[in-house]
Amino acid sequence: MSTFNVPTREEVSANNQAIFDNLEKGLGFVPNLYAYFAKSETALGDYLAFQNRKSSLKAKEREVVNLITSQINGCNYCQSAHTVLGKMNGFTDDQVIELRKGSAAFDTKLDALVKFTASVVENKGKATPESKTAFFNAGYTEVNMIDVVIVVGDKIVSNYIHNLADFAIDFPLAPAL
Repeated sequence: MSTFNVPTREEVSANNQAIFDNLEKGLGFVPNLYAYFAKSETALGDYLAFQNRKSSLKAKEREVVNLITSQINGCNYCQSAHTVLGKMNGFTDDQVIELRKGSAAFDTKLDALVKFTASVVENKGKATPESKTAFFNAGYTEVNMIDVVIVVGDKIVSNYIHNLADFAIDFPLAPAL
């Protein structure tokens, strides 16, 4: 278990306390990941702005990117959080598992997205020509490609923070694959 502590509201700056209050109102709690970012004066606000930016990808597509990126990066926290969010966005338990395993036989367009994303993450941005071709043939555009990379970047930040700090997971644990 972690030797890194998640700060309480009283242990963070006034600016971050205000963000905590907004998170509490919107989500009903402050996830440990967000609270951990608040150790930095600016990281929490910066991260939330990055995460909540407008995107050409639908919420369900962003969850595909989040799930496969978190799986590849071995982040149990984000796998757990995005299992919940994936189900909130209409995926079944079986579909979430399938996405985490790297495919989406239930939807050909999402299958191209999950395989493209996996190739981007595994190859550090040098996706295979086959995955790029399938992505574009599925109807995705260059704007979508940019937004996939933005979501991957967002998820890499959170995956790495949790993988380094290993604080408690405050979501139902995602099943191991």
